[in-house]
Amino acid sequence: MKFVHITFRFEYMDLVEKILDDQGVVDFVRYPMIEGKDRDGKHYGSQVFPGSVTVCQALVEDHLLEGLLVRLKGLKDQKKAHGHLRAAVMPVEMYLGD
Repeated sequence: MKFVHITFRFEYMDLVEKILDDQGVVDFVRYPMIEGKDRDGKHYGSQVFPGSVTVCQALVEDHLLEGLLVRLKGLKDQKKAHGHLRAAVMPVEMYLGD
């Protein structure tokens, strides 16, 4: 199992959620419209720093990971506006769950 941390522009929440659903990731958390900074600068949801960031985090079974990353990369490469999507994969050392 891996911990996947995905950041992207908030307006693409539905696209990322569909990818998670399609790839069989049934359990995730989403932090919509938070402040962040990327290669284009600050996104604080204000007139001075417009836009917001969304974070999705999920525990992903190892056998689902490659397909998920392929789909996320496909979205990222689809158009320039999706270029802000980032995904980090981290090992899960302990897990308290079902």
